[in-house]
Amino acid sequence: MHGSLSTYHIGLFDSGVGGLTVMQEIARLLPHESLLYFGDTARVPYGNKSRETIIRYSIENAIFLLEKQIKLLVVACNTASAFALPKLRQIFNIPIVGVIEPGAQKAVSVTRNQRIAVLGTKGTIQSGAYQLEIQRLLPQATVVPVACPLLVPLVEERFLNHPITRLAIKEYMNQLEKAEVDTILLGCTHYPLLKELIQEQAGPHISLVDSASTCAQTVAHLLQTHKLESPTNQATHRYYVSDDPDKFHDLGEKLFGQPLPHIELQKPE
Repeated sequence: MHGSLSTYHIGLFDSGVGGLTVMQEIARLLPHESLLYFGDTARVPYGNKSRETIIRYSIENAIFLLEKQIKLLVVACNTASAFALPKLRQIFNIPIVGVIEPGAQKAVSVTRNQRIAVLGTKGTIQSGAYQLEIQRLLPQATVVPVACPLLVPLVEERFLNHPITRLAIKEYMNQLEKAEVDTILLGCTHYPLLKELIQEQAGPHISLVDSASTCAQTVAHLLQTHKLESPTNQATHRYYVSDDPDKFHDLGEKLFGQPLPHIELQKPE
């Protein structure tokens, strides 16, 4: 891959605001790198849609970002990573990082009793992607998957500390009562935004992990391997959404406590 590409952006996409948790970690680890984020807010949530639809959306999102001349693509959405990653890697000739493998690596490195719960969207859990990856890395692991379809819409509606959200988390976590897990993998990039509520329900003895920091390390490694690191510290971050940029802007600022620059409305074709 040609070295001149190193001035280009790293592209990320997610169904909504959740992928910003991954973007934040990449920006922290790689402050010299320019980032371009696309939130598909018109079609959020992805977790309850069919495999075919998620693959189609993911291809459209990737094309949109590639037209902006990105050098590396981060699929910052667990559902899209679970269903669309092989197809994206087959079609597009740039390094592509998902969030499933980094998340599984983190969980396997943290667990002490080899019993790991995975909280995810309906689509991610049904795909079995986390279960397969964890057991590939740690064959003796017991994986307890829990589908949590209400959590992404609750985050997108800013119900971060709301009684309804607490109730939903309690309902989902009840499934872990007798599972004896010591690690919970937050298998959706929206879920770290509910970390405190989930930890409160799980108890202090259970470790919560997500894919963001490990994903950022994978990105750093791939940039180095492909000689795509940015030679300059003139990093710029740009944001696009497919619907309601004002809502995304307000939610992003509220969640991350820092101002987001102008957000452009642009739909992938």
